[in-house]
Amino acid sequence: MRKLLNTVYVTDEQAYLSLDGENLVCKIDGEIKLRIPFENVESIICFSYIGCSPALMGKCVSKSIPINFISPSGRFLAKVFGETKGNVFLRVSQIDCFRSNAIVLAQNTMAAKFANTRQLIKRTLHDVPDLKMDFDIQQTLQVLADGVNNVLTANSIETIIGIEGNCARSYFSIFNKLITNSKVSFSFTVRTKHPPLDEINAVLSFVYTLLTIEYAAALETVGLDSYIGYCHTLRSGRASLACDLVEEMRCVVERFVLSLLNLRILGEKDFSKQISGVVWLNETGRKKVLTRWQEKKRNVIEHPYLRQKIAFGLFPYVQSNLFAKYVRGEIKEYPCFLIK
Repeated sequence: MRKLLNTVYVTDEQAYLSLDGENLVCKIDGEIKLRIPFENVESIICFSYIGCSPALMGKCVSKSIPINFISPSGRFLAKVFGETKGNVFLRVSQIDCFRSNAIVLAQNTMAAKFANTRQLIKRTLHDVPDLKMDFDIQQTLQVLADGVNNVLTANSIETIIGIEGNCARSYFSIFNKLITNSKVSFSFTVRTKHPPLDEINAVLSFVYTLLTIEYAAALETVGLDSYIGYCHTLRSGRASLACDLVEEMRCVVERFVLSLLNLRILGEKDFSKQISGVVWLNETGRKKVLTRWQEKKRNVIEHPYLRQKIAFGLFPYVQSNLFAKYVRGEIKEYPCFLIK
C-alpha cells in the first residue's frame, strides 16, 4: 500500500523552490523559510509565479514527485512529472477499452455521481430535519433518482452529458439551502466556473482543482494516461481521465466546502474581489482551505469495495489501481466510489 506522505503547498506568490542535497528548500526574498527532506514529500503544489530551480525539477522527476503549478487565483497552469513510465501495453489497452466501453463507463460514473449527490443531500436532511419538507429539495432528490435510471439506459455519451447537465442544474438550484448556518454571510445562486463570480464558487473551483490534480498524479503513477478519458472530450492540456474519475468524488468536495461554510471557517476577509466581478480566495483563504484539506486527507474511512479502512488521501491511488485492473481485464467492472 502506498504510504500517505505530505503534499507541500507553496502559497506565497514570491516563493522560490530550490534543491539542497536531499532537501527541498523554499526561499522568500533570499531567506530560507522551509527545509524538508524529500523522503517526506509526496507532491508539490505551487501557487508561486517565480517557480523553482531546474535542479529541483530534475530531482522531483527522478523521485516521481509531481510539481503542479497553479496561479494564485487557483487556475491550473502546468505540471512537471517527467516521462510517462509504466507498462506501454496498459496505455494501449486503455485506448482500446475506451473505444469499446466508453458508454458503459460513462453510465456507471454518472450514476455513481448522482447517487452520491443524493446521499449528500440526505445527510443534510438528517442533520436539519426541518428541510425534509422543502419542496425544491424533494424535487431535486427525484431528479437525481430519475437521472440514475435514465443514464443507465442512455445510448450515447452526448445523451449522458445532457442528463448530467439537467441533474447538475437541479442540484445547484438548491445548493444554497444546504448552507444551514444562518450566520454565513455568503449565498449561492448559480454555478459559475470560469471564472467564479462569488465566494462559494471560488472555493468549489479551488478544491475541485486540488482533487483533479491528485487524481492525475495517481493515474500517472499506475501507468495510465491521465489525458485520455472516456467521458470528457479530449482537449490539449486537460487531464480528461482525471476529470472523469473525479465526477464520482465531487460530492466529497461539496460536503467539504459546505462544512467550511457552516462552521464559518471562511469569512469575507478570505476572498479577493476583482473589478470585473471575479472572486478568488486570497492567500489567507487558500491557507485555511489547504490546512483543512490536508486534515481531511488523513481521515480514515472504509473503502466501499475493498472493505478496508484507508486514509481518504489514498483514495485517488486506490481508485486508479482498480481502474488499471479493469483496463487490464483483471476485474470485469470498474467499481465506482459509492457513499453508503
